[in-house]
Amino acid sequence: MTDRNPGARDASSDGLKACCAAAYSSDVVALLLGDSYHPGGATLTRRLADLLGLTQDCRVLDVASGRGTTALLLADAYGVRVDGVDYSPANTALAQGAASAAGFGDRAVFTTGDAERLPYPDGVFDAAVCECALCTFPDKAAAAAEFARVLAPGGRAGISDVTATPDRLPPELTSLAARIACIADARPLPEYAEILAAAGLRTVRTEGHDAAMTRMIDQIEARLNLLRLTAAAKLVDAGVDLDAAPEVLRAARAAVADGALGYALLIAEKSP
Repeated sequence: MTDRNPGARDASSDGLKACCAAAYSSDVVALLLGDSYHPGGATLTRRLADLLGLTQDCRVLDVASGRGTTALLLADAYGVRVDGVDYSPANTALAQGAASAAGFGDRAVFTTGDAERLPYPDGVFDAAVCECALCTFPDKAAAAAEFARVLAPGGRAGISDVTATPDRLPPELTSLAARIACIADARPLPEYAEILAAAGLRTVRTEGHDAAMTRMIDQIEARLNLLRLTAAAKLVDAGVDLDAAPEVLRAARAAVADGALGYALLIAEKSP
């Protein structure tokens, strides 16, 4: 079927990206999620890095790098050179400042850019990581093709992301806010593997980490309850619906329990 209005589609896509970028550069998100904006935190990032087999001579791309938490961990713990790319200029500036303050300014470099049009040449990275972000990209196939393009032959992509069975999600988890929260447009794990395969990336390992999703829901609920008492006005100003939030969290927890929602790790390899 021919797209009769590609301009409108692109405008909608860009608007969604801008909305997500604005949300994830908000201080309120940092208050609710902590340093790592994904289930499993640094522990799961290290698991991803270990499965990628990172060594000090590797050049790594962190897609949707946010404020630089993952990139700085990889530069510090694994000694790699990391390029981070994020749609939000505010996040890029914060990440580069954090890298300089930590003494990694020469090994962690951050750029503002679009995951669906990565600002890097072909075949320059040994590995790419993307944590809890592929599910938010409007054109996941384009992003996967870009991962494959910038990886060197034999390079690996490490993805950790929300998994979901869309037709089993309750209405509370299908709104725009839920999409920004990495839920509404999440896909089943086999579909992520298919998207990567179509881009030339063969999945070589998958792991389920649903418990990490439940722990993050619990963390958000605890922090939200505390912030209600100490920073309710700030939450409201940032667009958090304090009345709806408890029901959304209950729905998310129930969806994890019945298998409609989860979290997974995936390693895919570009043909050598």
